[in-house]
Amino acid sequence: MSTLQTLDYVSIGIYLLIMAGVGLFFGWFIKDIKDYFKGGNAIPWGISAISNFMGSLSTFVFVAYAGIAYKSGLIGVTILWSAVIPFIFAALIIGKRWVRSRILTPIEYLETRFNGNIRQLFGWTGLGMRFLDNMVRQYAMGIFLVAATDMSFMEAILLSGVITTLFTIVGGVWAVVVMDTLQFIILIFVSVLLVPLSLEATGGLGNLMEKLPSHFEFFSGPKGQSVWLMVYFIMILFKYNGNWVFIQRFYSVKDEKSTRKLGFLSAALLLVFPIIFLLPAIAAADILPNLADPEQAYVAVAVHLLPAGLLGLMIAAMFSATMSSLNSEFNVMSAVLTNDIYKRLINPNATDKQLIFVARLNIVMVGGIVMTGALFVGQLGGAFEANKILTGLFAIPLAIPLVLGMLFKKTNSMGAFFTVLVGIFTGLFLTISSDFPWELATLIQIVSCIVVFFISGLLLPTESRQKRKVDGFFKKINTPLREDEIEKADPKFNLALINLFAIAIGASGLLFCAMSIPSMDQDSGKIAFGIGVACILLAAFLKWHFTGTFNFKPSTENEE
Repeated sequence: MSTLQTLDYVSIGIYLLIMAGVGLFFGWFIKDIKDYFKGGNAIPWGISAISNFMGSLSTFVFVAYAGIAYKSGLIGVTILWSAVIPFIFAALIIGKRWVRSRILTPIEYLETRFNGNIRQLFGWTGLGMRFLDNMVRQYAMGIFLVAATDMSFMEAILLSGVITTLFTIVGGVWAVVVMDTLQFIILIFVSVLLVPLSLEATGGLGNLMEKLPSHFEFFSGPKGQSVWLMVYFIMILFKYNGNWVFIQRFYSVKDEKSTRKLGFLSAALLLVFPIIFLLPAIAAADILPNLADPEQAYVAVAVHLLPAGLLGLMIAAMFSATMSSLNSEFNVMSAVLTNDIYKRLINPNATDKQLIFVARLNIVMVGGIVMTGALFVGQLGGAFEANKILTGLFAIPLAIPLVLGMLFKKTNSMGAFFTVLVGIFTGLFLTISSDFPWELATLIQIVSCIVVFFISGLLLPTESRQKRKVDGFFKKINTPLREDEIEKADPKFNLALINLFAIAIGASGLLFCAMSIPSMDQDSGKIAFGIGVACILLAAFLKWHFTGTFNFKPSTENEE
């Protein structure tokens, strides 16, 4: 397999510089810890939806799901569609409750809802789960880079981990969600570039369907069985709605209407784009049959079809997908370490300046632990299997009390405690035992956790003082926000944000055009040049539509 050339490294370097500029820009706007971790409840719902979508992707999709698509076809898309349901559930039911809670971290609400001990239990146990989950994402990025470069696996992990950590440190959650949006645009354009090239290499879509008919069935292979899919969809429903980053996006917008729009847009994106993302991996089964590692299918077909410069943009886009999800994860993990552990247990009187400094130190620590653990994920059987095992062990027992505790008032702290205890031990036993297939073991664990959570609430009494706190909390999350509780956006900041988007997208378009010039005699070069022009036109449209001018200097009205 060929590797990156000098022009590819140039395109990657320029792209990363653009993203670095975004991070530095938002670093200037950070005033306090609330801005750093939740954007002052002023993040636009569209940007938050795209950020949630990007957080659901990472290179994990282009490694794990691409491996499934390479071996079994469109069942990879069906499995990826499991993420649509959690967003619809959040849009209709739970998202409005999160934004009304006005919390700073997902763990913070657990003290009011249950008690301080449950808050600490979920804080520490949840951090362990998030560390393990992000090790899988970092591992996927390493696999991707190894397939496209001359780097060793360790070098790939360390390089990608260090860059991700540095980008997260600078600008807080605002930088994360805006970089997610910019990276989304680049990722979509680059993915669209590879689809026609890969189909052309197979002789067209019709020819590919004739060669690999079983790959174009949405329910093929062992993972296409109805029971397996049902259990997987239920697991993902709880996992996503109990995911700290997922929750953070909903409580970081301004009001209930924004949470509905956020959820529905995220669901729509996850419904449309999986087919675009995984078609090249299916085509790879014909173009590059008998790959030693199916999880390298996407990058292998990209390396095979894309010329120098454009391959670098593809690698940058894939890297950006993982960086987006890890940026979000590192930010919210640092929020829990800083607010729920440092401020609460170590330094209750810490100033905002001290808290921001500690938050950035925590991000460095999180990045270091994730990089170290990623080196050993391969021993669990690859990215998809590792994610599936870890989700069963930890995500389900932690997510069920967190999600159902927001919906049902009569459950209590003992129910939450025993759910985590029983869930983890049940999952561990069933994972070790070879007598249970994965879908049966996971279904047993989910049902056990739900039963324990509700039975404990019915049988074990709640203290009257705690009951009053819970009643007050449910009154709060069931009461619509008042007008004076909804954050108002700063016009100067909005203007700066639009200018930033226009400049970054326009610069990305120029980069596409420049990288396409050496290969203009090929279809890939022509398509890439068209994408570059589309980016430039999009930047111009955004600037004119939202500001009515192409002038980047603030007007006298805005200054007033």
